[in-house]
Amino acid sequence: MAGREFGHHLGLPRALSGLPLSPLVPGYAELAAAQHAAGLLHLGAALLPSGGGGLRVLDGLYISSGPRGRTRVDGPLLAGLAHSATPAAPVAQLLAELHHRDPQAPRRVVLYQLIGLLQEQGERERARVAAESGVHPDEVPGLVAAARLRPALTPRQRDAAESLADAWARHRLHRVRALLERLPQNRTDPALEALRGALTTRLGVVEAARRAAREAEGRGDGERAAEEWLRALREAADDRRALHALVRHHRPRPGESAALHAELGPDHVALAWDGTDGGRGDDEWLLLCLQGDEPRRGHGDKKGALKVRQVPTLATGTARDTAVALGTEVRYAALPLRAGRVDGPPLVSRRLLVAPEVEGLTLTDGPGRIEGTWRTPPGVAEVSVEWTGPDGITGELPSREGGFVAGGLAAGEHAVRVVCRYRAPGGALVPSPGVRAVRTVHPWPDAVRTLGARPDGTAVRFEWTGARDSEVRLVRWPGEPPPAGSELRTDELPYRLDGSGPAGVLDPPPDGLTRVAAVAVLGERALAGPAVDVEVLRPVTGLAARRLADGHAAVTLDWPDGVGHLLVSWEPLDDTAVASADSAAGPGGGRRTVTAHAYRRGGLRLPVGPGGVLIRASTAAQAPGAVVVPAPSAEVVLPPDTTIGYRLVRGPRRFLGRGRTLLRVTLSAPRGHTDVPEFVCVARSGTLRPRSASDGTTVLRIPGTDLTRHGTVEQELPAVPCTAPYTLRGFLLGDHASAVRLEEPSPATLVVR
Repeated sequence: MAGREFGHHLGLPRALSGLPLSPLVPGYAELAAAQHAAGLLHLGAALLPSGGGGLRVLDGLYISSGPRGRTRVDGPLLAGLAHSATPAAPVAQLLAELHHRDPQAPRRVVLYQLIGLLQEQGERERARVAAESGVHPDEVPGLVAAARLRPALTPRQRDAAESLADAWARHRLHRVRALLERLPQNRTDPALEALRGALTTRLGVVEAARRAAREAEGRGDGERAAEEWLRALREAADDRRALHALVRHHRPRPGESAALHAELGPDHVALAWDGTDGGRGDDEWLLLCLQGDEPRRGHGDKKGALKVRQVPTLATGTARDTAVALGTEVRYAALPLRAGRVDGPPLVSRRLLVAPEVEGLTLTDGPGRIEGTWRTPPGVAEVSVEWTGPDGITGELPSREGGFVAGGLAAGEHAVRVVCRYRAPGGALVPSPGVRAVRTVHPWPDAVRTLGARPDGTAVRFEWTGARDSEVRLVRWPGEPPPAGSELRTDELPYRLDGSGPAGVLDPPPDGLTRVAAVAVLGERALAGPAVDVEVLRPVTGLAARRLADGHAAVTLDWPDGVGHLLVSWEPLDDTAVASADSAAGPGGGRRTVTAHAYRRGGLRLPVGPGGVLIRASTAAQAPGAVVVPAPSAEVVLPPDTTIGYRLVRGPRRFLGRGRTLLRVTLSAPRGHTDVPEFVCVARSGTLRPRSASDGTTVLRIPGTDLTRHGTVEQELPAVPCTAPYTLRGFLLGDHASAVRLEEPSPATLVVR
C-alpha cells in the first residue's frame, strides 16, 4: 500500500511534502468571509478562467492554459485577477496580498480547503465533487487519495487549525500551544512540525525569563525581576504569570496618581493615559481588562483566577470599555507595542468596582420632610437609601423609582447614602460605594387655614385662622396662585399688598378684580394659603341726561375701562313715588343692567316719564362670590318735562286799519315747578328765521316768574318793530333754559307782512 499512497502512485515522489492540517496564514477568517461573499465553493475557484479549464495543486498551484498547457499562479496573475470586473476580484486581491507575504501560502490554503471539502463527502462522491470543484482531471485521483489519508478534522479541530497563524502572529504562545494540542499528532504536516519546534524554543525563552525573575525577586531585586517578567511577556504576549507580576510591580501605590486613569460611567468605563509611548514614536498600545484575583505580593509565580480581555482603543491614549460586567472588580493595563510585541512596562490603573452610582442626586427639604431624586443607571438590581438623623439614629428609608420621600423628620441636619446593588455574573448582589448627601430640615411656618375679607369704607380688612407663630403676608400672584400648602421660598414671593399699612388691611385696595392670597412666612420659607377675590368697583364719571319728546331721557356717561356691566336706576323726585323707586319697574322709577356692548352700539334711553327724576349709575360686580368694595354712585337730576309754547294771535281787522297782533306764551309744567327761564321774542326782516336771541330786534320779554304765576301771558307786539315783512322767533334764556323744552309753531305762522 505504501506505493499507492499520495504522490507515489502518480510517479511523482515528493510532489507534496505533506498534507496540510492547517492553512497557517494570518487573516484566514477574512479570506473565508470574502470567499463566501463571492459565492465561491473554495478559494481556488477565484483562479479558474471563465472558459473552463482545470486547477492543479499537487506539485504547485497552476491553472490550465490551452489544450495541454498550464500557468503558474503568481503575483502578476493574481494582480490581474484582482483588477478584473468579476465577483471574485476581492478574493483575488486578498490572495495577491497573501502571495506577496508568502508565495507558498495560496497553494497551501487552496489544498487545505479542497481536502476539507472532499472529506465532507462520502468516499464514492469525492471524485465527482473534486471534478465539479474545478480540479484538473489528471489530479482528481491524487486529491481523493489525500482526502482519504489526511486525518479528518472535527469542528473544534478545524477552528484550532484556522486560528493558529493569527495566534502566532500576535505572539500568543500559550494560545498556540493549546491550539496545537487539539490537532492530530500524526506529524504528516511538516509546517506544523516546524511550528511546534519554534514554539518549544520560544517557550523555553519564556520559562528562562520567568526563572530569572523569580530568582531576582528572591534576592529582593524588584527592578531586575520586572525586566525579566517584561522579557517573558514580550516573548509570549499571553503569559498570565508575567502579566500578573508586571501589574503587581507597576500598579499605583497609595497616594500616587495612576498612569492609566479609569472612570466609571453609567454604562461604560472611560480610559485615558499618556499615549505618546515614551517618546519611541510608536503609538500602538495593547489595552487589557483584568478581572478576578490578583497574585499576592511575593507570590508572582502563582497564577490567580484572573480573566484577561482585550479592549479596543478609540484613539491614542483613550478607550471606552462597554463590555465590562456589572458587579465585578477590574483593573486595566496598557502596554506599548512595537512590531506587535510588548515593548515596555505597563501603565496600570487602580482597581475599579463596576457598580455605577446614581446620578444627579438632589435633596430638597419641606415641613418635616426630605425628598430625594436621582437618575438610576441601567442594570441596577435594587437601590437602597440609608439615613442618619441629627441625633445619630440610623435607618433605611423606603425608596421608589428615581427617588424617595421621608416624612416626620425633626429639624436639623440629616445625611443619606444612596447605594446601588448589581447582580454579579456569579449571582451575588454587589453594592456600590454609595453616594452621600446632607440636607438640613428647617423649621417651616404653620399654614394659613382659612381667609376671609370684608369691606370697611374704602379699605378691605382680612381675617384668617392658622399661621401660629408665623408672619402672614397678603400677596397677588401674577398668574394662577399656587395651591394652598405649596412650599415656597420667601425670595420668590410677590410684593406684599399690605406692606404700607396695618397687617391684614388694604387701604386702598387695588382697582378692579384682585385675587388676594395669604402666605405664611417663617424666615426664608413660606407656605401658600387660601385666596379670596376682592373687587373694587370703578366710579362712573361724566353722567348727564336730557329729555326726549316721548317721555324718555337720553343718558350719556364715560364708560369705565375694563367694566362689563353698569347698574342704572331712576326714581321720581316727588314724595308719592319714592317708595316704589327700589322696585325693578315701579311707577315713575326703575332699574336696568346695561352692557358695554349695548351702550356703545345704541346709547342709553330710559322711560322716565314727565316728572322729575334722579338718575344714578354705578359699576356692577363681575366676579361671583367676590368681596365687593362699592364706589360712590354717579347721580344726575332730570327736572320735570316743562314746555313753553308760543303763537301769534291776530285780532279782528278794524274799519280804518289793522287789528292788534298778540303773542300768546303758555307754560306747561308739573305742579310746583319754579325754575322757569325767561322768554324772549326776536324779529328779523324778511322770511328767514332768526338764528339766536341776538340775531334780530327784540320785540318783547316775558320773565319766567310771570309764566310761573299766570301760566299764559299775552302781549301785543309793537306796531312796526322792523321793516315788513319780518319773521318772529322765540328763545329761552337763563340758567334753566336747557331744562325746559320750547315748543315752536310752524315758521309760516310767524311771518308778519
